[in-house]
Amino acid sequence: MELVLNQRLDPGWVEEHAASDGTHYLWPAVWNHLAHRPAVPRQLRCELLLTLRGGQHVMSLLDMLPEDFAPLPRVTSRDEGMRVSRLLDESPTVWQWQTRSSEQPPSQSQSQSQPSQSQSQSQSQNGAPGRGSA
Repeated sequence: MELVLNQRLDPGWVEEHAASDGTHYLWPAVWNHLAHRPAVPRQLRCELLLTLRGGQHVMSLLDMLPEDFAPLPRVTSRDEGMRVSRLLDESPTVWQWQTRSSEQPPSQSQSQSQPSQSQSQSQSQNGAPGRGSA
């Protein structure tokens, strides 16, 4: 069964723009249950922070089955957790980054960073770990 648990980032886009040697983060935000699709199990909605080749960061969402999340390494310290939390709050979404990149010359789009809207996902729902608990 294909679950399609994400914002459908194009793998080609990720390969082209994500830094292959960069540090990327998957941060659990909320539990997600699709009431209109009862056959789909409850998922952990995560904020995905990608480091791009130019050193910028973008944020996307990725839904994961809880058992797939467990083996991922954790942030190494509270300071790292706070830094990642700030980056998630300040980084544009992939869509915002793509929109700005298509409207501006590459040199300008790489040097400008506009914070995304404040996100309400910093608090957990139904027991999901939130960013506020480092």
